[in-house]
Amino acid sequence: MKTDLTDTTSSKINKALVLGRRAIGTPAVGMVLTLVIVTDEENAYDALKAANEASREHPSRTLVVIKRVSRSPRDRAQARLDAEVRLGADASTGETVVLRLYGDVVDHAQSVVLPLLLPDAPVVVWWPVNAPTDPANDPLGALAQRRVTDTYAAEQPIQELTARADAYTPGDTDLSWTRITPWRSMLAAALDQVVCEVTSAVVEGEEFNPSVELLAMWLADRLKIPVRRSTSAGPGLTSVRMETNCGPIVLDRADGSLATLSIQGQPDRAVALKRRETAELIAEELRRLDPDDTYASALKFGLERLDEEAATTAPAPEPETETEARAEAVEPAPAEEPAEAPAAKPAGKKAPARKAAAK
Repeated sequence: MKTDLTDTTSSKINKALVLGRRAIGTPAVGMVLTLVIVTDEENAYDALKAANEASREHPSRTLVVIKRVSRSPRDRAQARLDAEVRLGADASTGETVVLRLYGDVVDHAQSVVLPLLLPDAPVVVWWPVNAPTDPANDPLGALAQRRVTDTYAAEQPIQELTARADAYTPGDTDLSWTRITPWRSMLAAALDQVVCEVTSAVVEGEEFNPSVELLAMWLADRLKIPVRRSTSAGPGLTSVRMETNCGPIVLDRADGSLATLSIQGQPDRAVALKRRETAELIAEELRRLDPDDTYASALKFGLERLDEEAATTAPAPEPETETEARAEAVEPAPAEEPAEAPAAKPAGKKAPARKAAAK
């Protein structure tokens, strides 16, 4: 059932919801939360489709806030609110209200949304695109217990991670973090099967994918080891290699669906690790509405700290050879001690042999 309201108010929208529930024969409200989606017209369809699929697991009232851009000064001066109320089969198992804001009301979206929130029910705000730098201080984000962003949709995803860390408030989360939940579970299960000490790790994935950085920071934060980030053609995360004193542990996913887990001394195992749709990610985030302390710890670890530790403790093979050669050239160096000067010549003769062996 769909009801279109033009130039309306929040009270008229609430009245349309009550009349709609009576018309379809479900006067009681069986919603467990309010999901507010803040998006633009271009991404509204995909976001609403994902929310409707997630509502099968979490029946909720979904409020889609679309801020329309007025092209002329005359249009910007005219405040208007249009709404589309969907109930029954058109809204899956919940209720959906699509709000289109025009003019000055765009800057006061919270005053439109507040009367439509379910009483005594948690509120979750999701920005599929164009999320604010500080979600907790956003007028709509201040209404919510849980604030969901997606740095993967940002123009500069890696820089966006740093901004999220600086402005983090308990209750913030990101779908780039949700995407690596199966990876974290699989790696933790692999380490439970062996009694070994992890010394270093390499996380490989496509460029400009914040999930790769988050997984690397999580490993470095939890295991206290140097972690290096490597670039691949994708899709998404492709492999994680952990070096231990018992041999390497490798989780490799080349095709985006099936991964291979390799542990030293054990046969290789195929594990399901497919890339999940947005509806599955949102459904996972709605299962828990308390602050995610693990995400906060990994996010605040810092990209700069990750790069510095990887460069210092786990350098690439070529710089190692150069460092050794420079160290050998410097060791016999003291020119002020004539007694040690003759010993420097044999050392210089041996250096080419070592380089040849290294080649």
